[in-house]
Amino acid sequence: MRLTILPILILFQAYLITAQTSLKEIDLEKGKYNVGFRHYTISDSTRTYSRIYDYTRTKIARPISVSMWYPSGQNVEGLEPLQVVDYFEILKKEEEWEHLPNEQLLNWFYYSNTPENQKHLEEKTTAYAKAEFGKGKFPLILYTPSYQASSIENFALCEYLASHGFVVMSGPSRGTDTRWFSSNNAKEMETQARDVEFLMKEAGKFPIVDHDKMAVMGFSFGGLSNIIVQNRNDNVKAIVSLDGTEWYQYGLLNQSPFFDAPKIDVPYIHMAQKDIPEIVLKEDKIDAELNTKFQLYDSISNGKSYRLKFHDLTHGYFSTLGVLFANRDPRQDKSDPEIMESYKWVAVYALHFLEATLNQNKKASDFMENGPSDNGVPSRLVTQTIKQPERRAFDFHDFNDLALAQNYEDLSQLYDSIIKSHPSFKILEGDLNTLGLQLVFNPNRSSQGIDVFKLATTLFPNSFNLYDSLAEGYLYLGDKEKAIQSFEKSLELNSQNQNAINRLKQLK
Repeated sequence: MRLTILPILILFQAYLITAQTSLKEIDLEKGKYNVGFRHYTISDSTRTYSRIYDYTRTKIARPISVSMWYPSGQNVEGLEPLQVVDYFEILKKEEEWEHLPNEQLLNWFYYSNTPENQKHLEEKTTAYAKAEFGKGKFPLILYTPSYQASSIENFALCEYLASHGFVVMSGPSRGTDTRWFSSNNAKEMETQARDVEFLMKEAGKFPIVDHDKMAVMGFSFGGLSNIIVQNRNDNVKAIVSLDGTEWYQYGLLNQSPFFDAPKIDVPYIHMAQKDIPEIVLKEDKIDAELNTKFQLYDSISNGKSYRLKFHDLTHGYFSTLGVLFANRDPRQDKSDPEIMESYKWVAVYALHFLEATLNQNKKASDFMENGPSDNGVPSRLVTQTIKQPERRAFDFHDFNDLALAQNYEDLSQLYDSIIKSHPSFKILEGDLNTLGLQLVFNPNRSSQGIDVFKLATTLFPNSFNLYDSLAEGYLYLGDKEKAIQSFEKSLELNSQNQNAINRLKQLK
């Protein structure tokens, strides 16, 4: 017997050609950290769930299976690293077959039970179970698996990033109600996004995580969910898409009330599969536009975007399990050495992109700006395009960022310099009034609020309301003399200002 899954888009059929690969031959260059790994399950009590093979119809709190790779400073000499079969133990639990004998693994879960695949199960990884956390804080990568896939599907990539100083957290791609997705993929996309956000909160329990440096990374269907996560979470600073389905299913994204392309204002990289051959398009009934049309990429205007096409990779080989275990499609797949070489470059580009965007690493930034051949990538492997964000109009938020950076001092000079650089910038009286009041009633920033009102009354000298607010600020600070002067100026501009009339009666 064997369990199978229904892929969301491109069919990965079982052909007679089996993989001849290994972790060693992928040859990912380990970073300076040893890699720790922890796996545990927690529950989201706000949602209910049913185990797919529990025929009692019992409802439980939604289980969230957490796989976590992290930098470790522990001396691992004499310790045994995880084997691939240890990751399959997690796959068993996430598939809700935790009691399945290990000799049934490859008969049961998706992959051919061949001597080559049996050898993969025995391979050693670079991760050590429950190793000590490294010292300091590290950027967080939230990894989102493909359609109904396991949290460990890309374990080699996750280990690679952890060895270079990143914490990677992942959970399985589970349906809303059970292990399997329903026919409503828009609902399942939202469920997966909520699971990622749950992991985001869970990461807060670990002092090793730097929450100011957070990115999402997803493969296939996980790419869709990550767009939703970024759209509604400003703390997500970058997006890595491993042939994400946002390329193929833009219409599905549009079904989400949270999706808004202009909100993608962080660096985004999409690494895509090779062009699908005509024979595959025809036999698998795939729309030929998928080779050329990418609506999401074309719609991004407020963030820098990178688009890479890997000419030796088909869709399934953007994951570790795909590279190692998946059967090859003789209609389109390259040789195993070519697949492993390309997968390695996918990992290298993911690392440099994250180093550049989260750590502002100059060397990594240069790497991302280079053409592939300048980075030592054979020209046959990758083509790259980079799209700069459209220049956004300077607005009040930008003004406030600059003003805050100089503690709201010398605001007139700041305003003059802004107008020279951005002559179309228009500052509104109401924005200055609101900002000034917010600051002036904050005991730690009251004097800064006064400075804002001084600028405001300079720019809008006939505004009785601004002088009234300035007077309230002085009154809050206990400077009655200046409060009286400002209330009188407000009355001079508007004799019907009842607040100024009442305040002056009290003060005099």
